[in-house]
Amino acid sequence: MEEEIKRALMRLEKTSHESRVRSRCRAMCELGPTTEAIVGLKLNRTGFEPLDPTVYKLSIGAACGLSWPSDRIIVQVLDDSTDPTVKDLVELECKFWANEGKNVKYEVRNTREGYKAGALKEGMLHAYVQRCDFLAVFDADFQPEPDFLMRTIPYLARNPQISLVQARWEFVNPNECLMTRIQKMTLDYHFKVEQEAGSSTFAFFGFNGTAGVWRISAIKEAGGWDDRTTVEDMDLAVRAGLKGWKFVYVGDVKVKSELPSNLKAYRRQQHRWTCGAANLFRKMGAEILLTKEVSFWRKLYLLYSFFFVRKVVAHVVPFMLYCVVIPLSVLVPEVTIPVWGMVYIPTAITLLYAIRNPSSIHFIPFWILFENVMSFHRTKAMFIGLLELGSVNEWVVTEKLGSSTNTKPISQILERPRCRFWDRWTMSEILFAAFLFFCATYNLVHGGDFECIYIYLQAITFLIVGTGFCGISNS
Repeated sequence: MEEEIKRALMRLEKTSHESRVRSRCRAMCELGPTTEAIVGLKLNRTGFEPLDPTVYKLSIGAACGLSWPSDRIIVQVLDDSTDPTVKDLVELECKFWANEGKNVKYEVRNTREGYKAGALKEGMLHAYVQRCDFLAVFDADFQPEPDFLMRTIPYLARNPQISLVQARWEFVNPNECLMTRIQKMTLDYHFKVEQEAGSSTFAFFGFNGTAGVWRISAIKEAGGWDDRTTVEDMDLAVRAGLKGWKFVYVGDVKVKSELPSNLKAYRRQQHRWTCGAANLFRKMGAEILLTKEVSFWRKLYLLYSFFFVRKVVAHVVPFMLYCVVIPLSVLVPEVTIPVWGMVYIPTAITLLYAIRNPSSIHFIPFWILFENVMSFHRTKAMFIGLLELGSVNEWVVTEKLGSSTNTKPISQILERPRCRFWDRWTMSEILFAAFLFFCATYNLVHGGDFECIYIYLQAITFLIVGTGFCGISNS
């Protein structure tokens, strides 16, 4: 009996493997003999950032390991690092894969003008790119599976109206610390709800900047990469959407990446994303309203749902309600906040997030408190973007340390500067914590309701984040 079961399992495994091979061959036949793909792996490291060898080694290796005919794929590594040690290491890795027979092009810029958009724009100018049909983009810490192109490019080859296929991010370090767990909960909701809803209703969503494949003709028609904001990916997606191009989100295609585990790096990332999106709303609002190439409903979706609600209201309302209105209400007994506004609606929204992560439901209280603190930063970044204030185009690369459950830690090549504890402090958060402590104590002393319990917890969270005791320290 056991022997029969083993033989049955072997036949099943063989049949499954043959089915996968047939499906890949069928996909290649449908694509035709002239389809050529360029895989762009964008490396963007500044000179003062520490480098973990696993980051670029895994990413370049994954890009070179993509299943596609070798005469129809070019791996382009864009490196605008300012540190010569970094450049030498990345170039050495590219030469290694070139010696293995891979068509790898290592491109370096002498300036960081335009940051990521500038690097991508310059990368498109090379002659070998002009004969390619598609561009797959991966950031320096992303590791696509070998069948990534097989599972994404057929959408573009079969439907000439589609310009972008976006894959889902999968994380190699979600359990590294509480902060990475919270990020995973937020990003899972973004992909499963926001991206999937945009793809299925209006065939539009914001390009995530990586783990996606573009039709090169659509990039050119939309005007190419533009560095006017810090969200060049969203900028290109909106312009392509206004030209009538359609996007497809493929949630079952996942690409491994790393979550920032350092609080300062995460703050900078959130500032860049929030500020850039608000600034793009300012720059393109009138253009979206006046365009005649898309329907009224698609314009309404872009202006109201995509930009106004998700890029403005979603940041301001949580901060104003939970960090300003509720604490101030305890100082003015005449003010009463309705239970439905303070409990019912927030609970419903929270449950929507929790549904996507049932295994992390016990982290929901921490997620609420931490996200309220981050809404403080996002609100500030949003106003900087809308009003185009001083740091509107500030770009600091998100530090990635090569965290992975599949690799052993490797000692760092570049020495980290020592980080004094007061360098981690953020005075705006500490002062806000003091304000919340005052409101909670006032409520407790004057015999108010139980708002003081929540306000004390929120004050402690502001203090923990403000003093830098959150995430992984790089000192």
